[in-house]
Amino acid sequence: MSTVVQKLKQYLEAKGVTVSKAEAMIGVSNGSLAKPFNQNKTIKTDTLEKFLKVFDDLNPAWLFEFKNEPKKMILDIVNDSTSVYKLRTDRDIDQQTIPLYNLEASAGLVDLFQQHNKTDILDTIRIPNLPKCDGAIFITGDSMYPLLKSGDIVAYKEIQDFKNEIFWGEMYLISIEVSGEEWVSVKYIQKSEKGEEYIKLVSQNQNHQAKDVCLDKIRALAIVKASIRINSMS
Repeated sequence: MSTVVQKLKQYLEAKGVTVSKAEAMIGVSNGSLAKPFNQNKTIKTDTLEKFLKVFDDLNPAWLFEFKNEPKKMILDIVNDSTSVYKLRTDRDIDQQTIPLYNLEASAGLVDLFQQHNKTDILDTIRIPNLPKCDGAIFITGDSMYPLLKSGDIVAYKEIQDFKNEIFWGEMYLISIEVSGEEWVSVKYIQKSEKGEEYIKLVSQNQNHQAKDVCLDKIRALAIVKASIRINSMS
């Protein structure tokens, strides 16, 4: 397994991706990759599975083959894809620089929106003719699969008035208080049958049930303006 760890490190170096950025992309805690890389120790199976799911151009035959037969490290797959989600009221900006934040490095979405800490910025994104965005983050989980998958990037515009500024049926990045802890996800927001004090969170993945949530439980909210799927970083 140490050879696999060495090859993962070699792969990231070839792609120009830092270890901390890779950890954020695959949705693991700080050190999950750094410790095996630095100490040449084995990597957890679930961490490896997340790595291969996000970095899907990594050739498994190269990664797990220990013989000296030459094999390509990186598979030839399609280019990066960007999807833009616009409202009729959106005004496009010719050029803007969107900060890509490390959500795991902050204390959560609420803290990220309040502080906009420059130390949490992993990189910046420039996409022409995109509606105004306040930032972007890597997402985790499969609730919006196949539209979004773990490791995709969403660019967002923050919402301040939770009760009056929601466009029903649109996709949102949302933070909710659950048992005193913050729960962050990307969901469609629809009207709830329970009344105006509630919203309904709906997933793209049919294996996830819709859930009604009281507006008082919302701690942070942002409408998703674009998503980026990185199929090839070479």
